[in-house]
Amino acid sequence: MSDTMSDTALPLTAVPEPVRHSAPPASSLAIWPSSTVPLVDDDLAVGGVPLSDLAERFGTPAYILDEDEVRRRCRAYLRAFPDTDVFYAAKAFLCRAMAHWVREEGLGLDVCSAGELELAVTTGFPPERIVLHGNAKSPDDLRTALRLGVGRIVIDSTSEIARLAAAVPAGSRQKVLIRVVPGIAAGGHAKIRTGTDGQKFGLSLADGSAQHAVTRVLGQPRLQLVGLHCHLGSQITAVKPYLSAVRRLVGLLARIHEQHGITLPELDLGGGHGVAYRPGEPALDIVGLGAKIRAELAGSCAAAGLPVPRLAIEPGRAIAGPAGVVLYRVLAVKQTGGHTFVAVDGGMSDNPRPALYGVRYAPRLVGRRSAAATEPVTVVGRHCEAGDILASDVRLPGDIRPGDLLAVPVAGAYHLSMASGYNLVGRPPVVAVTKGHARLLVRREMLADIQGRDVGL
Repeated sequence: MSDTMSDTALPLTAVPEPVRHSAPPASSLAIWPSSTVPLVDDDLAVGGVPLSDLAERFGTPAYILDEDEVRRRCRAYLRAFPDTDVFYAAKAFLCRAMAHWVREEGLGLDVCSAGELELAVTTGFPPERIVLHGNAKSPDDLRTALRLGVGRIVIDSTSEIARLAAAVPAGSRQKVLIRVVPGIAAGGHAKIRTGTDGQKFGLSLADGSAQHAVTRVLGQPRLQLVGLHCHLGSQITAVKPYLSAVRRLVGLLARIHEQHGITLPELDLGGGHGVAYRPGEPALDIVGLGAKIRAELAGSCAAAGLPVPRLAIEPGRAIAGPAGVVLYRVLAVKQTGGHTFVAVDGGMSDNPRPALYGVRYAPRLVGRRSAAATEPVTVVGRHCEAGDILASDVRLPGDIRPGDLLAVPVAGAYHLSMASGYNLVGRPPVVAVTKGHARLLVRREMLADIQGRDVGL
């Protein structure tokens, strides 16, 4: 279904008063944006806008992003991490509006490509508040970063050092961090654990690669080494791995001071802060994380005789993820082989995470009241792939039928940013909601967009 109305920020249907007697238990909405309100006919409003109205206006699939939830989470990080540079990890989800929101809330930006960098800077994001990452930065990535004046570049390999130094204009210096692999296993899946040796990111602490990189960078007059960086992985829900990382990195700071006589002023601990995708799942306590990291950093530096460096963190999923909801229409319901399959009009082209990492979601029927008992079903996508499964063994009303609207919370991170062109379906739009208004941020990818790129015959 294509977009059916303009992208102006017009109010949609007035939100009815919540019907408390038919409201779902509060626990079932715990993972939804905090603005979520139950309505009549088992609909939900997010940002003051009914989800069924959004589906009618913008079509499905569609991503709904609660602007106030994004801003609230930015502010929560600044409170939990005072005197810390908080960089939003753009890889989770980036568009012009998102860059604008996080800049207004006082966050910096962490980018991984020239594309993300250009979009942010042309939106008005200050380049000096941007950090560029990447295990294999292209020449265009480096040229763009230097041309635009990016604040920090994270060195990920020794081969990058000379290439970057050669590209820095004469008479200037580029501030850099070195990404260290501290040898700590953390993260929700093996494919997203990046703090251990044997994966592609960073320079090992155990084999001396990190120390060697420090020496190499210090030998480049056009590079200014300002600190160390590490990123342990993604979807981490425990504090302990971060504290271990602090101790190991402070140990390296002490060795650098002893060997080279310099005190590095910055320490970036990356992100990877886990969120709950289903009710009852754990999420990282960022208030506790902030307090314990600051205490550990102060204690470790005192023991090493070092001043406390400026701390930086890079949350992405924890800001964007819980602020997003994706809407799907049911296309088919099929009982076969002892299973019930509910097929929707999206799938792995707009959310590859279940296929990549086995992630489990909690889809919900909205916009129609059902008295039927719930039954276990598997929600699948429309793509020609057996692994196109959005949610396995979830309970939905037994009378689920084509045309029904399903809403999936915690859909703001690593959905559209990882979307593909599989089966030439086209990527969904992104719609912002706030205070009873909705506006289009990213329009739906149409067949004309796809055909426009196909220039050969």
